Amino acid sequence: MLEVKDLHAWYEESHVLHGVSLDVARGEVVTLVGRNGAGKTTTLKAIVGIIRKKRGSVRLLDDPIERQPAFRIARMGVAFVPEERGIYAGLSVMENLMLPPVVGSSPWTVERIFSLFPRLRERAGSPGTTLSGGEQQMLAIARALRMGPSLLLLDEPTEGLAPSIVKAIRDLILEIKREGITVLLVSQNVRFAAKVSDRHYLMVNGRIVESLENAQVIDREHELLEYLGV
Repeated sequence: MLEVKDLHAWYEESHVLHGVSLDVARGEVVTLVGRNGAGKTTTLKAIVGIIRKKRGSVRLLDDPIERQPAFRIARMGVAFVPEERGIYAGLSVMENLMLPPVVGSSPWTVERIFSLFPRLRERAGSPGTTLSGGEQQMLAIARALRMGPSLLLLDEPTEGLAPSIVKAIRDLILEIKREGITVLLVSQNVRFAAKVSDRHYLMVNGRIVESLENAQVIDREHELLEYLGV
């Protein structure tokens, strides 16, 4: 589904990514794990075309997309849910859901989204400014799913959320996986990642330093938690 080779990226003159290479097979959930500032978010932004100053290869279903603008990559079926969620504060929950265009052949219906997130149904007419952090995260992911993506990029979807909401996000990612949607996830929460992901890439200082199967992450959980400072 996704193949990244020797990806370098810059913020102005600051060289942030140093030859990142990774791949994600169709239907997989793969996690980028690393400390804050390791380059995980930058990798996602470079993949979806938000960061334009870059070098290397990014291929989606074997088509090169590294030179495409962000809106074209989105129309190819790549949805990005940023850590800051991007909820439009002045729009209602329903308006936020209906805002982006449908780009895929299997978009999630509003009714299906509401069945998974009853709280969003209850808050359908509420403006974004009144939503809790957990409700905003639910809405951000739901909005991406309504587009019908084939590849979903999630940046720290559980950061700062209550355990009950983290569980709901975990269940949602597992449901997405059952649907065959491919997911590239950024998370510092190793325990969470091990419950949803097939494989993991460990990032340090803008480089991939290790590729780990899920069983290896489970076996090395204590070591990884200590390294990440969690």
